[in-house]
Amino acid sequence: MKKASILIVYTGGTIGMRRNENGTLVPFDFNSIEQEFPAVRTLNVNISVHKMEAIDSSNVTPERWCELAHIIADNYGNYDGFVVLHGTDTMSYTASALSFMFENLAKPVIFTGSQIPMGILRTDGRENLITAIELAMATDAEGRPLVPEVALYFQNRLFRANRTSKHSAEALSAFESRNLAPLAEVGVNIVYNHSIIKKPEVCEPLKVNDSLNDKVIIIKLFPGLSQKSFEAMLSIEGIEGVVLETYGTGNAPTAEWFIEALQGVIERGVAVVNITQCHGGAVAMHLYETGRRLQDIGVICGYDMTTEAAVTKLMWLLGKGQKGTELAHEMATPLRGELEKSI
Repeated sequence: MKKASILIVYTGGTIGMRRNENGTLVPFDFNSIEQEFPAVRTLNVNISVHKMEAIDSSNVTPERWCELAHIIADNYGNYDGFVVLHGTDTMSYTASALSFMFENLAKPVIFTGSQIPMGILRTDGRENLITAIELAMATDAEGRPLVPEVALYFQNRLFRANRTSKHSAEALSAFESRNLAPLAEVGVNIVYNHSIIKKPEVCEPLKVNDSLNDKVIIIKLFPGLSQKSFEAMLSIEGIEGVVLETYGTGNAPTAEWFIEALQGVIERGVAVVNITQCHGGAVAMHLYETGRRLQDIGVICGYDMTTEAAVTKLMWLLGKGQKGTELAHEMATPLRGELEKSI
């Protein structure tokens, strides 16, 4: 059987650290992965490693996302799948961004990382890395990839990347997928949820749409948010998009100053997207009067998107030059499986 070929892209993060003889955490050498983890040899895979400049994921930027996307695109024809090692704090943002930037993706791009450094005895990084490789090389009877999308693997579960959020700084199961079941669950065997895994609709070359517009802000509503503060955020010079984290099914204050402030910014051409603060469920602005007021002034329904997906999708659409009704339509349409219009 022909060996699969996998490219590991190391971007930084906890998974890339180990202790040296002095007990200091130093970068792990992924080029020696087969010597460090002999079990990899049983996977019938050839592994190559591309090391980006290692950074703490708290410092990630849209420029970094573009660099990563082009590394994968430049190597796309040479490998069967890709594993991206990334810090956990912003992994869902990076993975969500890439899911939108890649057009016609037909190979696995699996993100993973760890809560405990690779060189620590109890590390979760070892299992996460080895299983991510196995998922990236998995094929069906016809040799087609089983998971040809951007996904995130952590602690025995493979998720669609743009459906994930980091929910714990302590638990090894650090990520959750609020409104979509795992693409695969790993136990004694790997059980794939084939019915929800996205397959390429057309056989076209991979394209990278990397014109991201970072003139986007997030506003999280809370009781006591003052008119002055809210209007100040909406009046930030140059903003073109707002992700509004509302209550419950998309509810917000009905005070006239609140509605007028949003209406004013929408009339200036700023896109405002409504997503829920809740860890499950979706925005349905037609259900209550508080939500209908937002709908009436042109706030875009984000349905069940995560904050990470809403922010990166909005950056991507704005970067493509979309505005007005075209942007509103695309924002509320599932393009990469990032939302479900079930309400």
